[in-house]
Amino acid sequence: MKINFEKMNGLVPAIIQDATTRKVLMLGFMNEEAYRTTIETRHVTFWSRTRQTLWTKGETSGNYLNLVDMKIDCDNDTLLVQAIPDGPTCHTGTDTCWGEDNDANPVLFLTELQDFINKRHEEMPEGSYTTKLFRDGVNRIAQKVGEEALETVIEATSGGDKLTYEASDLLYHLIVLLTAKGLRIEDVVSELQQRHDPNWDKKRREAKANGTMK
Repeated sequence: MKINFEKMNGLVPAIIQDATTRKVLMLGFMNEEAYRTTIETRHVTFWSRTRQTLWTKGETSGNYLNLVDMKIDCDNDTLLVQAIPDGPTCHTGTDTCWGEDNDANPVLFLTELQDFINKRHEEMPEGSYTTKLFRDGVNRIAQKVGEEALETVIEATSGGDKLTYEASDLLYHLIVLLTAKGLRIEDVVSELQQRHDPNWDKKRREAKANGTMK
């Protein structure tokens, strides 16, 4: 990675992002020594412009920023540093230097679950229920989706208290079905995003009229 330290007299801005939640935690500055120290120690280290010395975030508080990855921008003069924080990032005690809560959006777990199911599909480990579903084939998986959908409907209309439980079963089996068909849950989200466009229905009608819609 070629970093241009010359534009700011030996420094580059370093945007710190939580690798899990994707929240921006803080902004610091690195020189070449801080950059090398970060790589070597895996603890995010900066150059203090006020004290004119290196400082590792967390060296006094214990709230280290554990390096996951670093990327350089298109001009080679700004770093995006992805890290896992051990605690609050800001010296005031807040999660971020903007006073935000660094809570993970639970919806992000769907991508993690999708990746896990993909791995099951690739490795097919023995004793795994997901493996069994893949081996049973698309028809059986589709049948399970139908069964789980029915159970979800019954739970919703019967006034039971297990709707989220049944819906979770439905969503899991749907992701397995998508995976078996070479798709991901993100493909469904993309479709929903397109439909959210106010002109979506108009575009569909125009495509149908032009004979370009399959």
